[in-house]
Parts: sequence; structure tokens; C-alpha cells
Amino acid sequence: MTAAVAQQTSSPYSRFGYGLLRDNATSAQRQMGGIGYAMTSGRQINAMNPASYSRIDSLTFLFDMGVDASFINSKEEGSSLSQKGGGLDYVTMQFPLSKRIGASVGLLPYSSVGYAFGSEIKNGTNSHQGSGGLNQLYVGLSGNIFKGFSAGFNFSYLFGNNINDIYAYTSTGSTSLFEQEIEVRDWHFSAGLQYTLDINRDYTLGFGVVYTPGKDLLGNARVIKYDVTSNEKPDTVQSMRLRGNFSLPDTWGAGVNLRHGSRWMVEADVTYQPWSKVKFAKMADFPATKFADRWKIGVGGEWRPKDRGNYFSLVTYRLGGYYNRDYMTVGSNNVREYGLSCGFGFPTMSTKTIINLGFEYKNRQATPNPLLQEKYFSITLGVNFNELWFFKRKID
Repeated sequence: MTAAVAQQTSSPYSRFGYGLLRDNATSAQRQMGGIGYAMTSGRQINAMNPASYSRIDSLTFLFDMGVDASFINSKEEGSSLSQKGGGLDYVTMQFPLSKRIGASVGLLPYSSVGYAFGSEIKNGTNSHQGSGGLNQLYVGLSGNIFKGFSAGFNFSYLFGNNINDIYAYTSTGSTSLFEQEIEVRDWHFSAGLQYTLDINRDYTLGFGVVYTPGKDLLGNARVIKYDVTSNEKPDTVQSMRLRGNFSLPDTWGAGVNLRHGSRWMVEADVTYQPWSKVKFAKMADFPATKFADRWKIGVGGEWRPKDRGNYFSLVTYRLGGYYNRDYMTVGSNNVREYGLSCGFGFPTMSTKTIINLGFEYKNRQATPNPLLQEKYFSITLGVNFNELWFFKRKID
């Protein structure tokens, strides 16, 4: 099965582990550095913390989908390469079940894999290629426990295939393909809490925490050898179940949010994952993988000049940034990433629908030995439909 979220990645770093990780952020949240653990909004879907779902108005239905396009410049040992990537990012919806309970369903990317590069070997050359990724099809529920306090959960079906290929071209003209496939079919769970404190009639202070327990994965992994230059049947070099050999870590997320009514909001988030404790079995003909604990810090906010006025005073302006010490390692090097983002929420004149247009710059490279440096410029587009689907008109 191919990845259901058609996100095209182009990074050699995605060959390690499960690929490049995503953090459930929508287009609007990516414009603010990927924050959201403490964010409570009745107009934007926040799958980063399922406790937010019950904050929706009892008459509102939200539908949000996003796409992005990335332009990547890679530099290594004096040479550079320009590439493109992108595609469908996510699809989510949110709706009320009662005045105190809200729900959400959607499809989100968990990780993505995509790369192609070559290297020389004795008596020939190697070509490395990868594709795929993991996706989450989730159902979430949230309830307001008492004033200002809500709790919720996401229950997800985690699925996808990560494929890593090594082509060996020999000087004699023969070609062999070694293909590693990790096929995940499993369930995933996360829970969140949010508390909002009214400081006065204009200002509120919000707190949010999210926890996702680690688990052994279900599915299968295999390495298959193909003799491309002959008609021989492929040979299964190795096959194993994921349980007991591959796992995911606990995930902890926390954030604090300061809001001034509908005018502006700022938030700071931190994410921690102990990847150094994860199981990831070495497979035949592929190098061993070692992980490091991952942590990420994000800061961002948004501002809308007025609630009424000319069109540009109703636009929401967003800005943010983040720093990420990633989970993958390359030899004795850690991989680090930082990003800056900005964007706009353009209201439509006839409805409450918001068009979110964002721009993001990020830099990824290994340290202390820089190895490969990647610079991304991404354009994100999200359309957030806000409809009064549950409104009953009175008959005169």
C-alpha cells in the first residue's frame, strides 16, 4: 500500500529510521513555528492537542485541508543540488456532539521518506533510493470537564510502507537490487489536557499537555534481493515481524499560551521523545541505525488588527520559529534543524472560511561534522471551511 497522504519528500536524511517526522500541525500552525499544545480556538482545528476539540461552538462545523510545495537546496563537499517536493499535507474535520463535547476525524502524516543519491563501490557504483511514509487515520473526542478545563484523546490507525532500495551496478554490466520494506499496520493513542485561566475580561492564560505512550509496532519487515539483469525470481534475504524488533517512543508535549480576546495570541511549546530507548532491528545488507533523544522548541503567534474595518484589518498575520534536535544520527553526528515561518489568514467576504497562506524557511544539517546541509523554502496553503451546518432556521 502506498502512502495515503501524497507528501513528496526529498532528503537523504529521510533514509534513517522511520523518515522525517511530522507533528500534526495544520497550515495555520506551521505559520507560527508549529505550536498548538495550549491553543484553544473555535475557528481552527488543532489536532496537536485533542483536548481542544470541545472548544468548538455548538453550531459550527470545521473542515481543513492543506497542501504545500517545497524548494530544496542541498550542499555537500562543494557540490549543490536543487530539488522540489510537496503535495497533499493533511485533511481534518471537527464538529460538536453537544454543548460540552466535540469530535474530530482526519488523515495526518506521521513521517515521510523520499531520497535518491549515488556512491562508488569497488568494481561499480551504488544507487540509493527511498519512498513512502507512515500516516495516521484518527478519530478524536474531547469534553469540557469544568470551566476552563478540557480533556481529550485521539485514537489512530497507523499505516504505511517505508521502502529503501540499494541498486548495485557492477563493471561487468550486472545489476542487483536490495530492497528493504517496513510495513506498519497498527493502532496508536494520544491524550491531552488543556486549562484556560481568565486573567481579566481581555486576557486569558492557557496551558496544555499531550502524552502519547510508546509501543511495539505491528506489521512486517523484509529484505528482498532482485537480479535486475536476469529473469530469476526474487530472493527473500530476511523477513521478520515488527513486534519485538521495531517500536515508537513516548511523546511528551507541553505549551503555554497568552491570548488577548480575538486580537492576538502568543505561545511557546516544547516536545520531547526518548528515541534512544527505541528498538529498530538491523536488517541484512543495510547499515545499523542508532537514535538520539529528540526535543523541539517552538514559539509563535498571530495578530488581527481589528474585528471590524477594511479587509486588511481583518486579515490574521502570523509569525513563528522552532529549533529541533532530531532523533536520527549519522555516524557520531546528530541532526539538527531550525526554521522560521510567517503567514496570513485571509477571510472570505461571504462566509467564515479562512484561506491560510504561509511561507517557511528551514535549515537541516548534521553536527559536529556538517556532512549534508539542506535549506528548504516552503509555501503552504490551507483552506479552513467554517460552516453553520447545525443551525436550524426558524419558519416565519
